[in-house]
Amino acid sequence: MAVPDRLPLAIVIVTYSSGKVIEGCLRSLDVALADAGPARVVVVDNASADDTLARVREVAPEAEVVQTGRNAGFAAGVNAGIAAADGCDVLVLNPDIRLAPGSVLLLRQALALPGTGIAAPRLTGEAGELHLSLRRRPTVPRALGEALLGGHRAGRIPALGELVVDPAAYDRPQTADWVSGAAWLISRACLDALDPLDERYFLYSEETEYMLRAGEAGFAVRYEPRAVAVHLGGEQSTSSTLWALSSANRVRMHRERYGRPRGQLMRLAVGLNELVRAVAKGRAGGRRHRAALRQLFALREWPLLPGEAPRPASPARTTGEAASSPGYVCFSAQDWWYHNRAHSDFQLMRSIAAHRKVLVVNSIGMRMPMPGRSTQVLRRVGRKLRSVAMLVRRPLRELPGFYVMSPLPLPFYGSPLARRVNALLVRAQVLAVSRALGLRRPVIMVTIPTAWDVVRPMRRRALVFNRSDRHSSFPESDRPTIEALERGLLERSDHVIYVSNALMGEERGVTGERAHFLDHGVDTDHFRRRPESEQPADLRAIPGPRVGFFGALDDYLVDFDLLERLAVELPDVSLVLIGDATVPMERLTRHPNVHWLGFRPYERIPAYGSGFDVAIMPWLDNPWIRHSNPIKLKEYLALGLPVVSTDFQELANYADRVRIAADGGLFVDAVRATLRDGGLQPAEAVRKSVLGASWASRAAQLMALAELSPGPR
Repeated sequence: MAVPDRLPLAIVIVTYSSGKVIEGCLRSLDVALADAGPARVVVVDNASADDTLARVREVAPEAEVVQTGRNAGFAAGVNAGIAAADGCDVLVLNPDIRLAPGSVLLLRQALALPGTGIAAPRLTGEAGELHLSLRRRPTVPRALGEALLGGHRAGRIPALGELVVDPAAYDRPQTADWVSGAAWLISRACLDALDPLDERYFLYSEETEYMLRAGEAGFAVRYEPRAVAVHLGGEQSTSSTLWALSSANRVRMHRERYGRPRGQLMRLAVGLNELVRAVAKGRAGGRRHRAALRQLFALREWPLLPGEAPRPASPARTTGEAASSPGYVCFSAQDWWYHNRAHSDFQLMRSIAAHRKVLVVNSIGMRMPMPGRSTQVLRRVGRKLRSVAMLVRRPLRELPGFYVMSPLPLPFYGSPLARRVNALLVRAQVLAVSRALGLRRPVIMVTIPTAWDVVRPMRRRALVFNRSDRHSSFPESDRPTIEALERGLLERSDHVIYVSNALMGEERGVTGERAHFLDHGVDTDHFRRRPESEQPADLRAIPGPRVGFFGALDDYLVDFDLLERLAVELPDVSLVLIGDATVPMERLTRHPNVHWLGFRPYERIPAYGSGFDVAIMPWLDNPWIRHSNPIKLKEYLALGLPVVSTDFQELANYADRVRIAADGGLFVDAVRATLRDGGLQPAEAVRKSVLGASWASRAAQLMALAELSPGPR
């Protein structure tokens, strides 16, 4: 048997307290890969509480380990593994799979057949008994057929059963609508063509949804019976929680694919199935079916994530009034049209817009720019007026449910009367647009505290305060006024989400159990290192070595004295600065080794960053920075860059990857050492350390919080 002329292979195994089974899975790879050539093994661990990782390192020390840092769910784990295996075909395995000799080569040959995007093996039990793994497309008639006839009887009639039950069907190669996701090989072409697995399901139905999407995109799912995998399995059949989750996710998937009316029909059909089984098996045997019925009766939008306590449901929610998917209105602290779009509120809302309608309200400011108090006054007023002139737009073709508006504000927050007038003015504009978009009772997320006057009386599903910074520490703000607005949001929001543990701890007395840490994510597909041929010409024209920074060059964030010291003390190093500046830059650009390239679009930032030899975060030591968690840190790491930074609390978790300097002299020394010796870890290891931190997973956490709030207001 010849090895197909294909891309490299990576084997992705997602673990969660899998110490009892992972060793057997890894040992089976030795014979399974016979004649198939080498493969990368990527183990993605969802915060195992046992000895899983110790066993991985003992049995397969060459395996690459990606730690998500939490029980992120199967889909999030697979996505992290796929991200770590850029450029490879990917074989996804459950940790309780044992691959038979030569099975990988057989799967690769099946994947090489024209039109194939996914290949799957024959599944058996430990004694060799066949596991029924072929499935037909889920439909309401098939769910009803299974409820009334039973899964095996209904499976004999294709129109009435989802499960393929004929043993003879498992002896021949064929295409399927979908197959059990215990073991499946995905081509790189299929991975590149489709969006990642949907992480909202947490567990069950994510592989179904992905394979159905693959088929609709022209990538066949091919079953190869000569490739065999032993599947230990069995946990779902004994766990009421997992059984209930599987049933509920069948309904969620149908709702997402075909809309709420058909989703409700599927809910009735699946509920009938569980009811029949619960009655037939009696009190002792029907426990898992009763658990499924309870979950289907009070079906949440998406599964509750581990560690999240459910909120009590209001009468409206239990009767279904509030069960529809809410839209989102986000009052951003930035402006889409002229700020860096990597900011957390933009990233979260873009991810949510893949599933919900979203309206982003551009920053309404914290104070009117004034001569003598603000820098570049005319420029700042002018760009805001140009933003207002954009009115309401859909800026992203791939996200038709993502809208951006710029209301006209009157940011005179020092006067109580002016504040009331401004709130009325902005609220009227936002409500008019929201109604036009059908956002009657949205989830409202507030990042900028001056929005509190606007949103206080607005009807909403929930109010989330995105406490990304302490805005009252902003130098140009009217501190007493902004502190009062922050206090109102802290006291009255349904949830307060933080990216700074320090700030969350300081305000715990006000927020109590409503406080949640939601770390920043990173778009690892976007922030990947580009080869030199793809780096911008203006960057390639700058001699190396290059010490670089990308982001806003704001005078309340960046230590410009430190930048100048770096330029003076390292004259043979090129200092590359990319970003808009709020201060005159002549003091830096007068040095021949300083290259300020100005603002560059978000789409081009990774190409510029790829040309850095060292990435820097030269922050000031002030309350704003002490409570910060810069998004650019994960972006630097996703690019595999060595990083040197001034110190702040959130860096404690990155001390193994970032050189941290307590003062200017140590900062220069750290840059010099990094240029000489390289980073603290290899580039590949640095990138892998953030692969589990997708914005999609962060958005899923936010949605789970916001949509489980007590009820409409």
